[in-house]
Amino acid sequence: MSNARFAAIAFVLLALLWAAGRLVTNEYVFFVGYAVLQYIVLATAWNLLGGYTGYVNFGTAAFFAIGAYVSVAVNKLYHPALPLLIVIGGLASGSVGLAMGYLTLKLRGVFFSISTLALAIVSQAVVTNWSFVGGSSGSYVIRPRFGPLGGSYIEYLFYTMMILAFGAVVLARSIERSKMGYGLAAIRDDELAAEAYGVPTLALKLRTTILSGALMGMAGAPLPFYVAYLDPPSAFNLSYAVNTIAMPLVGGTGTWIGPVIGAILLSSVQQAAMVTISSAANLLIVGLLMVGFITLSPNGIVGLVRGWRGAK
Repeated sequence: MSNARFAAIAFVLLALLWAAGRLVTNEYVFFVGYAVLQYIVLATAWNLLGGYTGYVNFGTAAFFAIGAYVSVAVNKLYHPALPLLIVIGGLASGSVGLAMGYLTLKLRGVFFSISTLALAIVSQAVVTNWSFVGGSSGSYVIRPRFGPLGGSYIEYLFYTMMILAFGAVVLARSIERSKMGYGLAAIRDDELAAEAYGVPTLALKLRTTILSGALMGMAGAPLPFYVAYLDPPSAFNLSYAVNTIAMPLVGGTGTWIGPVIGAILLSSVQQAAMVTISSAANLLIVGLLMVGFITLSPNGIVGLVRGWRGAK
């Protein structure tokens, strides 16, 4: 299937989901749906660097929180529309991705992963001491009661994140089947060999880091309006880093569909656990699923399906 046809099908599906959402009257459905869609964006963004390229990024929370706090700062100054805040958050996180990539992408393996973890720690320290956005005390954001197109603002946030999620998935699939995607796969398989064959490894890694960071920042920009109160511990929560690694691993790294499957599965299970058990059980469930899939199916659900097809 061509990228243009896939984008057209995604647009039709987006329209059908929007029409179905108009029939929903319970606002809690949009709260839960927003969380699922947010993780689709984050897992897809992480997979661009971690799955396609093989560079494991532990700094998801940093890019995500940067987008959220830039949104808070800009909203205090100008009160622009949410789509503009999302673009600004993406530009800010993408710029951080460029700087981080330029400084760290010559490192490989565990050394690169540790450097991304350091980015999260440094970013949290900066935000904690940034008094304009509340510092360690956090910041309240007044969420409008209604969206610009009618309906509640939570519903508006849901549809905005839905568009962002579909855009991220279409982008990931386009990259996977492009010259850039083949270059990233060559880097993942053997970076030295890829360099020997003329693949511009550093340029591709930088481009991917920028795209990955920008998508994470765009996912974080609406967060202040979703939670209404944002503080450093919640913005830099460990669950963001753990989930965005676990979801592609469970679904299947290196494919555009894997993070989508993993995000829908894990975030749905977590939401159910919050209602039936407790919110503290979330990371325990994610950890158990990660161990199970890494042990039984290192290639995730996509790998299991391909194995079954090959066995027939």
